[in-house]
Amino acid sequence: MHKSGFVNIVGNPNVGKSTLMNALVGEKISIITSKAQTTRHRILGIVNGEDFQIVYSDTPGVLKPNYRLQESMLRFSRSALSDADVLLYVTDVFDNHEKNLDFIEKVNQNPAKILLVINKIDLINQEKLEELVEKWESVLPKAEIFPISAIEKFNIEPLFQRIKELLPESPPFFDKDQLTDKSERFFVTEIIREKILLNYKKEIPYSVEVEVEEFKEEENLIRINAVIYVERESQKGIIIGKGGKAIKRVGSEARKDIEAFFEKKVYLELFVKVEKDWRNKEIKLKSFGYRPE
Repeated sequence: MHKSGFVNIVGNPNVGKSTLMNALVGEKISIITSKAQTTRHRILGIVNGEDFQIVYSDTPGVLKPNYRLQESMLRFSRSALSDADVLLYVTDVFDNHEKNLDFIEKVNQNPAKILLVINKIDLINQEKLEELVEKWESVLPKAEIFPISAIEKFNIEPLFQRIKELLPESPPFFDKDQLTDKSERFFVTEIIREKILLNYKKEIPYSVEVEVEEFKEEENLIRINAVIYVERESQKGIIIGKGGKAIKRVGSEARKDIEAFFEKKVYLELFVKVEKDWRNKEIKLKSFGYRPE
């Protein structure tokens, strides 16, 4: 008997969905920073065993959209409700469930098996945890509750075992040696974007998109040319930094991670271009893979 299923991870921004996904997959599939809205796409991570295949799906945090990019991000989150065999609703010990009651209502009505994951429990005491469990039992009465710490990998194994138990009987959806649905270029753009999120403040990281223009694999080296798009000329100056210092740092940090990811030497060249108001331009969003409707 072979089991396969889609296990979709949803919840508010910054509760640790990507950290949980990476812990469950055992590989760094999603980029992680302490900033909200780090994840912009729906990213699959595939875990294979002899008699099972789990297709995890990391989604952007649920938010009220202010521009078209965020509308597309919200669509990725909502689409995760429509094809889940198991739904992991992730919250944490600081999360306010009232931020998105309409989304929680959709989770409540979902026919999938629901596992409520309370993350970051290493940051509170037992009494506070019991209060949280009681609250969530009333908010999502259909859900089984799993208190975890994704960063400490605490209670991940029982959660994984329960997910396996809940999978429907099915042949695998993907090749058994496949780890994700995303291309090599996608992971390069995400690694560069992660370094931008970590190195710049305020609005800058949210005004940035990255596109790989050239990805050439040679025997001992990968040559990559990537463009960092910003919305305004002033942002271009900030990304480059005085004497090119800031962009050199981003390039150096990204190159190390890309080399670790591909286990190969990398030559990385970064360029910065201004694309005014790209977050609201349907054609540009489409070319970046957001498929606006």
